[in-house]
Amino acid sequence: MTLQLDEISPEEVRSLADQFETAPLVDTLQWCWDRFGNRAGIGTSFQGAGIVMMHHAAKAGLRFPVFTLDTDFLFPETLELKQRLEDFLNIQIEAVHPEQTPEEQAAEYGDALWLRSPDLCCTMRKVLPLQKKLGELAVWMTGLRRQQSETREKTRILELYKFDVLRDRYIVKFNPMVNWSRDAIWDYIRANNIPYNPLQDRGYRSIGCTHCTKPTGQGDDERAGRWTGFDKSECGIHTFLGESI
Repeated sequence: MTLQLDEISPEEVRSLADQFETAPLVDTLQWCWDRFGNRAGIGTSFQGAGIVMMHHAAKAGLRFPVFTLDTDFLFPETLELKQRLEDFLNIQIEAVHPEQTPEEQAAEYGDALWLRSPDLCCTMRKVLPLQKKLGELAVWMTGLRRQQSETREKTRILELYKFDVLRDRYIVKFNPMVNWSRDAIWDYIRANNIPYNPLQDRGYRSIGCTHCTKPTGQGDDERAGRWTGFDKSECGIHTFLGESI
């Protein structure tokens, strides 16, 4: 199900990315479905943007497969939200787990790896499981937004990456929410009565694992509450592919 370069060229990706800047969200989602069908999958951590994207897709009858990276360290509220969204949207959300349980990881690397080497912990529990999942897809659909942080300001709606150098495989990264503001996201969620994580109402504006997520101040970047005390703003799932081509 992965992508070969003769299916879509870098030039076409760049041209479409320009066109999609002003296109309605449902139109870009329809394009993706018409072009790739269920070879495109929505990866979600249940932040606001991903919820809005899933709702648009469900309303339009676009049955993209949906998956989430369950690190085994998620908040109970996040796990409850997964079930609520499955019921609300009438979809199934695949939980992608790491190969090692938390106990197995602690036995090999020591307790509380996230306190000593958060990059390694993120790699073990998020990046490696994601890489395995993306090996099944041609398009990875994300809820990335430019407003979230400085590291995401140059994100394009459509990007093409070399996924597997040895096998000459590629993957399209489709970020249809990049130009949505936080206010627009939450206006839409509330207007449509869509379930969301109650931690959002307690100051958690970006929600990851329990050990590495804190509430943020109003003047902070949305992701300022992640990995407090470390020079780290990304878990690695949006950086391991390198530069787009």
